[in-house]
Amino acid sequence: MQQPENTNQLNIELTEEMAEGQYSNLAIITHSNSEFVVDFINVMPNSPKAKVKSRIVLTPQHAKRLMKALSENVKIRTGSWHNQRH
Repeated sequence: MQQPENTNQLNIELTEEMAEGQYSNLAIITHSNSEFVVDFINVMPNSPKAKVKSRIVLTPQHAKRLMKALSENVKIRTGSWHNQRH
């Protein structure tokens, strides 16, 4: 019996520029009833100014999913750090 093709597959492209990423050491989150806005900023020591390097706009549902995914991944990673130290 032939398996049906997965029609839900998503092909994601990553440009070279985007693959380089942006460093951020500060995130500022603002929200309304319909969206969350996360600004990622690189703050340099002893500098009175900083620029937003990236802005991500999410629906509340996607913000919840991101929060859950980050939480799960931090638990996994910090668990492996804990195991490496002992």
